[in-house]
Parts: sequence; C-alpha cells; structure tokens
Amino acid sequence: MSKPKIALYWAASCGGCEIAVLDIGEKLLTVAENAEIVFWPVAMDIKYKDVNAMPDGSIDICLFNGAIRTSENEHMAKVLRKKSKVMVAYGSCACEGCIPGLANQSYRDEIFAYAYEKVPTVDNPEGTKPQTVTEVQEGQLVLPAFYDTVKTLGQVVEVDYFVPGCPPVEEQTWAVLEKALGADLPPPGSVVGAGTTALCEECPRERKEKKVKRFYRPHEIVVDPDQCLLDQGIICCGVVTRAGCGAQCPSVNMPCRGCYGPPEGIIDQGAKLVAVLGSIIDSTDPDEIAKACETVLDPLGTGYRFGLASSILRRSMMR
Repeated sequence: MSKPKIALYWAASCGGCEIAVLDIGEKLLTVAENAEIVFWPVAMDIKYKDVNAMPDGSIDICLFNGAIRTSENEHMAKVLRKKSKVMVAYGSCACEGCIPGLANQSYRDEIFAYAYEKVPTVDNPEGTKPQTVTEVQEGQLVLPAFYDTVKTLGQVVEVDYFVPGCPPVEEQTWAVLEKALGADLPPPGSVVGAGTTALCEECPRERKEKKVKRFYRPHEIVVDPDQCLLDQGIICCGVVTRAGCGAQCPSVNMPCRGCYGPPEGIIDQGAKLVAVLGSIIDSTDPDEIAKACETVLDPLGTGYRFGLASSILRRSMMR
C-alpha cells in the first residue's frame, strides 16, 4: 500500500508557517514514516516542472501557505489544486490575506514608485522598475506579474480546509496532518484545529462591563495581569476573533491582534470590532466620543490587520 503524499508550498508570506510545521517536533518522524513529502521547496530540491509532471490528483493533501500576490503565486495555486485531492489554506495569509493583504490600501504603481524611487536609501535616478519581460542579448528574462490586489487562496481556487493562525499553533498543524494520515477528514469547508466561539471564551482574564474613556497602546499604561485588556482600554481583538490558540497573546499582557480570523457568525471582523469599540466608549458627548476615537491609531490596520483581503471592503477603491 502506497503512503499518502503530502505537498507544502509557500506563496506571499513571511515564512513563519514553514517554521510552524517544524513545531510538531518529533511528530515529524511519524509523518516521515507514514507519508511521503513530494513537494516542499523550502526544504527539498524540486522544480516546478517536477510538479507539473505529477498525475492529477496524485497528491493526497497540500498545505498551501501565503496569499496570492503575483501571477506565480496564482499559477502554483492552480497547479497544486489540480494535483491535490485535498487543498488546505494553511495560516492567516492563505485564509485571510494577512499582512500582505494590507497592501490593498495601495496600487501596484504606488508601491513600485515608493519601493524603487522614494525610499531614502534607494539610488535609482532613472526610476527603473521591474518588468514582466525584459529583452537581453541572451533572450528574454521573465518575472511574475505583480498584481494590484492581494487575494486569499480561496479567492483563486477551491479550498477544502482552513487552518488559521499567524502562524498556526502546533496542535492545529498536527490536527490536519493527523487527519490526513488517518483519512479522517471533517466535512469540506471546515476550519481545522480551531474553535467556533470567540477567543474571549478561552481567555482566563476577568471580564466586567466594558466602559472606557479612551484607548491605549500596551506600552502606554501599566497592565493589570488579571483584568480583561479591553476593559482597561487596550484594543484586544479577542472579542471578534476565533478561539483556538489558547489565548497566548493575552496571557502575556499583549492584546489579541486577530490572526485566527472571525468566529462563526461574524462576517466582517474589522467592521464588528468598530461596532464593539463604539459600544464601550463611556460618553454620549460628541466631542468626547470624537477624542476617544482619535486614540485608535491606524483604525484600518487595527481592525483589518489580518483580514482586509477577505473582508467586505477587500481593498481601497480602484481608480
């Protein structure tokens, strides 16, 4: 009997999900014993042509991390979808767009102009920018097209399972691999290894009625280690974020940033956070409310740090 075949791929992301796979520790030996890793560019020498040569459906499960930023990312997503029986969006970038998705506030031309002309350390007097095709004496040099809009994996191909987190914790990674090895997969479309309720349900901090006069960043006040962070005026996204990580950030006096995405019942994580913050401002005076709102620095980055690309907004309006 042949072993299950596993593929792992890294698109537009920081690489943390690749490291997260290693967090399962000695369980990697179980994976190596019971499965065959056929594609993992960060860890083994294999070329795209080798994947193209694989029979369709020959890969049992693919853990695809990273958002879709370029034509190369999209091409590989479609190739691996075709070659894989099960496609898993692994980590926040693949599930929601994550930090790369914040680039949807700008356009490709704006990003290129800043990166290749305006950055103080750049010496580029001719304003040269990357081109998809460049003619040289030896022939053509080809680069992937850089898209205006960052997409999630699910906006490009059909995704069978979602494993949220930036990065996913060990238990989640092992949950999806264990199910793959045992052919005991949940219904398609399921979130694997995470809860259905808000993170607040697994946070040990004491919650009271939330009423604040202003909002703080963690370094601006002395944090009470036992009291709910949002009760103290620190913007914690746990109230609009899926449980499953064990409240790791709040446990060390850092607010939840929202990397697990919204729990069931919340369509737009950022919009829901705005509603929550508005409801806890302890004033009915318009001027006081306006001053409290001014203490929310970078509202879009706070509410949509991980989910702009998957939100109702999706991106800033295209010209």
